[in-house]
Amino acid sequence: MKYEEKILEGKYVRLEPLSTSHKEGLIEAISDGELWNLFVTLVPKPSDIDAFIDNAISAQKTGDGLAFATIDKQSGKVAGSTRFMKTDFINKRAEIGYTFLGKSYQKTRINTEAKLLMLTRLFESMSFNRVEIITDYLNSNSRNAILRLGAKEEGVLRNHMLMPDGRVRDSVLYSIIKNEWGGVKMNILDKLSSRA
Repeated sequence: MKYEEKILEGKYVRLEPLSTSHKEGLIEAISDGELWNLFVTLVPKPSDIDAFIDNAISAQKTGDGLAFATIDKQSGKVAGSTRFMKTDFINKRAEIGYTFLGKSYQKTRINTEAKLLMLTRLFESMSFNRVEIITDYLNSNSRNAILRLGAKEEGVLRNHMLMPDGRVRDSVLYSIIKNEWGGVKMNILDKLSSRA
């Protein structure tokens, strides 16, 4: 099984299945704040963007996931990227990850609405039971953003992965499950309508 490659569109953001046509926009987005230098994230350097895109396309072909270019509808520019990953179609669960946004787009409606579009697709169009989001224990901005969505923290995965700088990272696991989705959706919609 694989994801159908389709555009997800909201009021503020459009998620386009990632392709080589997004290369220059992705480089511009990750250069906005030099995101690859943040020790709590795994954002490719501009020189690694081809491998990043190739990996995303390969994951789509194998059914593991689907990556998107996150487009700011107001400017028409690539704001960043996000993806469905580690998908288990049989058990109806997936992870949302590899999310990054250029510094100018952080703490705006862009990420909130992108998550709404992705979660809506998984829970409502695909009848998934569980969605996971995992982040670095030290990434307080990401942890707070995930909690603001309405996800629940399930625990810390100790010594979960090795980071490029050699640090052994602890990761925090969050989830949203099917019977919580209605309330989580209302929470996200409220945040989108009240944010200036």
